[in-house]
Amino acid sequence: MSTHLPRLLLGVLFGAFIALVYGWLIRPVEYVDTSSDSLRIDFRTDYVLMVAESYASDKNLNLVQFRLAALGPQPPDVYATQAIDYALEQSFSRSDLELLNQLAIDLRALPRPGEIQAP
Repeated sequence: MSTHLPRLLLGVLFGAFIALVYGWLIRPVEYVDTSSDSLRIDFRTDYVLMVAESYASDKNLNLVQFRLAALGPQPPDVYATQAIDYALEQSFSRSDLELLNQLAIDLRALPRPGEIQAP
């Protein structure tokens, strides 16, 4: 029994090595057409900043809401606030923070879906 143990361990190690080479080098996972809500916080912040820069030039809040809806089911102002928090932590430039802040302010001024407005 003890003479087979080294062969078994060698076989397991060799199999694990071949599996790693195959999975990392020969056929690694390729993400294609993933949704925007799977973005890391740094990329999500960059996306919100690009939306804020676009908004600064065209002032189209409907387009902003459409673009930020791609990030997930939360209201758009939540994504803007998260982007501001991350931008503050990472010391983004003052102009970028101002763009994000203006976007968040304008988004918060919009009525929430489902709210009844007075005539």
